[in-house]
Amino acid sequence: MLLNALNITNFKNIREASLTFSPKINCLVGNNGMGKSNLLDAVYMLSFAKSYTGVPDSSLITDGEQFSMLRGEYLRRDTPEALTLSLGGGRRKTLRRGDKAYQRVSQHIGAFPLVLSSPADMDLAGGAPEYRRRFIDQVISQSDPLYLDALLRYNHALEQRNSMLRNEISDPVLYQAVELPMAMAAETIVKRRAAFVEELSGIFSRYHADIAGKGGEEVTIAYHSAMADGTTLDQLLDNNRRRDSILHHTSAGPHRDELDLTLNGLPLRRTASQGQAKSYTIALRLAQYDFLRQATGVTPLLLLDDLFDKLDAGRVSRIVEVVSRSDFGQIFITDTKLAADPLPAGTASWRADNGTFTPQP
Repeated sequence: MLLNALNITNFKNIREASLTFSPKINCLVGNNGMGKSNLLDAVYMLSFAKSYTGVPDSSLITDGEQFSMLRGEYLRRDTPEALTLSLGGGRRKTLRRGDKAYQRVSQHIGAFPLVLSSPADMDLAGGAPEYRRRFIDQVISQSDPLYLDALLRYNHALEQRNSMLRNEISDPVLYQAVELPMAMAAETIVKRRAAFVEELSGIFSRYHADIAGKGGEEVTIAYHSAMADGTTLDQLLDNNRRRDSILHHTSAGPHRDELDLTLNGLPLRRTASQGQAKSYTIALRLAQYDFLRQATGVTPLLLLDDLFDKLDAGRVSRIVEVVSRSDFGQIFITDTKLAADPLPAGTASWRADNGTFTPQP
């Protein structure tokens, strides 16, 4: 899949921009706060209909303006396609594929696969378990609509159960009505997560070895769930009813699962330098890319935000060498300077300055 052209109106600090991209590597260079990451966020929005920063849609519209519009022209499965996302203007958010608007955004997830590596990925390395669960859920949801449906059903039922606990409702019939769909969805979620992590593990190890170089670190990823040994969600909920009634929330289930990341046999968050942690998370994203390409049959877009920060020259050159291979498609890189010189033939670059983008020779 290729993003051939992007038109932006009133998105963050980008008032107007029209860019035509290289089918291989596209570099956005400039000082911090000049709009490089905002442009990547616009591309991300067209795949997920939400910002990767997690801010409300209203915060994405340029100050003083009433609406924002993004339009991307793609080549997907050798067929030209257009996506248009509209925010504000007195209407709800609208995402159109061609001339047809989606009724539910979830119908769009995975159709235009995308992988983003950003500074926020350091939360994968050292943040709370929710960041690693979100990583698993986002990857699988792009490749498996049934998983996404199960996840949405589970989260909806979980929200209902937690509300009942907060309101100190004790009627067992009401809990049974909520917990039955939770348990059905939970079984699907845990099985799919376990299979995904097992498949991803080998891919990840290969990419990490490519980045770390000879004599590199030993790395592992492992999925842990209270349901992994055959325990059902019904059993977990029964065992924790008194605890949940005291805490006023559901203390066990797939929403508490963990993805363990290790470096040389130790937890990554305790032992890794900043450079090691970044190499680790980039390898995870490249493994995600490979997984999605195989699972969807569509080559994802690869967005590498602030790629070269915290990495030594050797790791930078090895990453550029890896993503320049033929099995990688279109790539977008941002940084304050081009740390890899020279870049592969066919690379296009722009200088970002206060929301404007000037092509560089």
